[in-house]
Amino acid sequence: MTHPLTILTGASRGMGLAMAEQLLDAGHDLLCISRKHNDALVLRASRTGRRCEQWPHDLSQPETAAARLEIWLAGLAVADIASVTLINNAGLLPRIAPLSAIPAAELASALRVDLEAPMLLTSAFLRATQSWPVPRKVLNISSGLGRRPMASQAAYCAAKAGMDLFTRCMALEEAAHPNGAKVCSLAPGVIDTDMQVFLRSADANQFPDIGNFVGMKDKGVLSSPSDAAAKVLAVLARPDFGTNPVADVRD
Repeated sequence: MTHPLTILTGASRGMGLAMAEQLLDAGHDLLCISRKHNDALVLRASRTGRRCEQWPHDLSQPETAAARLEIWLAGLAVADIASVTLINNAGLLPRIAPLSAIPAAELASALRVDLEAPMLLTSAFLRATQSWPVPRKVLNISSGLGRRPMASQAAYCAAKAGMDLFTRCMALEEAAHPNGAKVCSLAPGVIDTDMQVFLRSADANQFPDIGNFVGMKDKGVLSSPSDAAAKVLAVLARPDFGTNPVADVRD
C-alpha cells in the first residue's frame, strides 16, 4: 500500500503540532523539521501506525536543512508514496519595535526563518521530486500581515509578502512542467497561539496596533490551533488547490 508523505516545518507546537496530529490521523507519513523534538508525536504515530521522523533544526540556518532534505528525498522508494507535500509553517516574530530599534542579528534571523528557509526548502523539494509520478504540492503558511503594512512589524510583513510573491512566481514555473507542483501561499486566519500572546504583551508605545490584538482576544474571535489546522488542511485537500497561488482560509 502507498501512503501520502508530508514534510512539515514548525511542527512541535501551535498550529504546526495540530496539523501534524491531524495528518497522522489521516494516514500520512511525516517528516517534521522543528527547533524541538515532540514526544507526543512519536506516540501519536505509533498509535496510528504511521512513520513520523523528526529533525530538530534551527531554521535560521536553512542551508543545511535544505541540503539534508534533498538527500533524504532522493533516498526514498517512490513506489511506496501516493503523494508528496511540503508545508512551510515555521515562523519567527522578532521583537515588536520600529525597524531602527531592532538589532541587525535579530532581523537577519527572522528573515532567514520566515523567508529564506521556505525558499531553500521549496527549491530542494521541487528539485528532488520533479521526476516523481505522484501529485506534488507546496503549501506556504503566510499571513494577512504580508498583505497590509503594520508599524513595528516590518520584518514579518516583508517576509510574508515575499513568501506570497515567490509562491506566485513558483506557480508560473510549475505550470510549465508536465507534473508541476500545485502551490499556494495561504493566510490561516488569526490563531490563539504563543505569537498572539507575544503581540498582546508588546509595549504600547512601540506598537500602535496592540489594541486590535487585545480586542480580538477579548471578543473571542481567535481560532484554536486545532480548528485553524483543520481549515488549512481542508484547503490543501481541495481538488482545486493551487488554482489561486495566494489565498486566505477566510475567503
